[in-house]
Formats: sequence, structure tokens, C-alpha cells
Amino acid sequence: MMKNLLILCLILTLPLQVIGQIKSVTFSPEKNQINSGLPLPSEERFLIDGVLPPGIRRVEVKIYKANKKITTAESYIWKAAYLSIPSAFEIYVAYPLRSNENYTLKFFYYNATDTTEMSAVKDAIHTNLETYLNANFEVNKKGVKALVSQKAMMVQLNEIVNQGLSNYTHQLDQSFNGFSDVVKQKIEQVHGLKLKNAKFNLLKKDDSTKGTDNAYYANQILAQLVALTKAETDQYLRSNLLMLVDVREIDNYPTQKKPYYLPINIGYAGTYFGGGFNDLDYGTSAFAGISVPLGNKNFTKILGNASISTGVFFSNMTDGNQTEISGPLIGRPTYIGLGYSIFRIMRFNAGAVLTSSNVNSNFEDVTVYPFIGFSAEFNIWLGLKP
Repeated sequence: MMKNLLILCLILTLPLQVIGQIKSVTFSPEKNQINSGLPLPSEERFLIDGVLPPGIRRVEVKIYKANKKITTAESYIWKAAYLSIPSAFEIYVAYPLRSNENYTLKFFYYNATDTTEMSAVKDAIHTNLETYLNANFEVNKKGVKALVSQKAMMVQLNEIVNQGLSNYTHQLDQSFNGFSDVVKQKIEQVHGLKLKNAKFNLLKKDDSTKGTDNAYYANQILAQLVALTKAETDQYLRSNLLMLVDVREIDNYPTQKKPYYLPINIGYAGTYFGGGFNDLDYGTSAFAGISVPLGNKNFTKILGNASISTGVFFSNMTDGNQTEISGPLIGRPTYIGLGYSIFRIMRFNAGAVLTSSNVNSNFEDVTVYPFIGFSAEFNIWLGLKP
């Protein structure tokens, strides 16, 4: 008895051991080749590993269907641990790929920037911010005229920074969240600046005019806005970024073709004929049938575990009046219903049973009754090409 129990436990845990083995595929940037040219694993999670070129601190891969845009891609990232000098990377692909589909994979390699590179990035962004602000404010006798709205100016200032960092990423994955409300308030101040009773000479540089020359005052406010945008940019750039140094792309790459299986259900069910709790009228029988899944459980858990099934009861049943309950089609009750997997191979089934009574060798009183039951589900390989 104990031996049989151990054998049963081994059989039940074997699927868990098989599922626990995650496949791994290798990407070679030199050859621009993945999985040695073989199709990628489908309908299961897998790992992508590869050798790191010297200095690389981050690898990102985007995976998307070949006929879709990169905006639909799933992104996966590997980062080197702090102060480590790794020679290889490993990325876990958490969302399975669909069987017999073609995908595009784009690999992005980043290395750490040095002080010289960071200074060049800061200077370029500072110059673009200052040029933009000076070009979009115009000082005249009445005040300061803005060429764009306050809202548009905030959006465009953020775009200048983001475009300047398009080939860089933060080591802690912290994106630039845009300029603060302090910058917004300063922009509002410049927009609303009015100059009255001014005698303008914008070329004048005499210090004695600083208190009376409103044009000088306006330019001072504008300079404060420029300095503020530079300061907030420097706060984000205070630590070295990672710079994109290489991009590798594999286009229209296939996945494995999964075989087709036919789900077979064998179980036991009870059919309700009538009555209440104290005088329940029902019949029971074993049954077998086939099911059609409502989805793929690798991509949608709820629908993937649910299915529509149909089949036949193995034997006729007898109701409370001792009437034999048969079926009008093949001489046995037949059913159609919904099923849902509650364990690895166990299913709960509920639906309707088509029955009839056999009177003088004739099928009469064709009736539909509800039923519930449990079954074990087995997949039989059909041997058909996908």
C-alpha cells in the first residue's frame, strides 16, 4: 500500500518537475543569431543569455510580433549589479510567445558614461534650453511678449530634455519627470511681465541704469528662468547615465510549432430530475466526452481553464418512478456544458443532459435536465500539422 502511494505521488509531481525546467536560448551579438538558428520556445517562459562585450552594464530586449509596431513590444532588462564586472547576461522572458508566429527582437546595449561624456550631454541640453527660451520671448516697450503659450512652452521644454537624453538611460531607471511647478510659476511671471514708462536701450551696459532700465529687469527675469531650467536638469544628471552604444535586431523570427491536442474528459456526474432537498430525484452515471478550450491558458488564465464540452453517459439512469432515462440519439443520455479546471487535470462540469424515456421500443418524453460532475481531462495528440 505504501509503495503504491509513493508511486502515485511521483506521478503527480512529475509534471511540476517538468514545468520547473525553464528553457534557455543564447544570443550572439557577433553573429546576430539567437538559439543557434532554431525557432524560439513558444507558449512557455524562457531565458535569453549571452556574452557581454567589455564595459556593457545594461542589456534591454524588446520583443514584438513581426507585423506589429515596436510600441506593442514587451521589454525585458538586465542590469549589472553594483560594482560587479559581469561577463554574461541573462534575461527572463516572462510573457510566452505564441506558437507558429514570427517575432522581431531588438537588443540594446548600454555602457557607463564618463565625466567628459556627461559634461557634453549637460552642455548640449543647457544650450538648447537657453536658445529656445531666448527665441520664444521678445522684449518690447510694453513688456515681454511670448511667442507660444505657457502650456506649450512647458511641453516643449520637457521635450528638449527628453530628446537630448534619447540615447541615454538612468542607472536606476528613473525617467525625467519634467520641470517642476517652480519653473511653471517662473514662466507665468515672465508671461505676465509688464514694463511701464521705460526708455529702452538694450545695448546699454552702464551699471547706473540697472535700477531704472526695465529692459534690463526683463532680461534678468528671463535669465533667472534659463538658470532655473538648467539647475533642475542638473539635478537629474547629477549621476552618470548609461549610454546606448549598440543595437542589434533580428526580424521576422519564428517560434516553435506546438502540436494539436484533443482534450478528452472521463468523469462521473449527477443529473437532477426533480424534487426538493428531502425528496431529491436524481440519477448518476459515468461519462466521457471532448472539450473545446475557450482560450489558451498560457495567455489567459480564466478562459484558458474554461471550455465547452460535449459527450455521452456510459449508462442509462433511473428516476424516482423507476423509469429508465435514456437518450434519443444513441440510446444513452448525451450532454453539453461548461467545464473549468480546478486542479492540474481535474475539471468541474455543469450543463444540460438530453434524455428520453424508452416506451415499447420508442423514444418518448424527450427532456433536458441539468447536471453537475467532475472529470479528469487528458490531452490526446492528434498528430496534425499546425
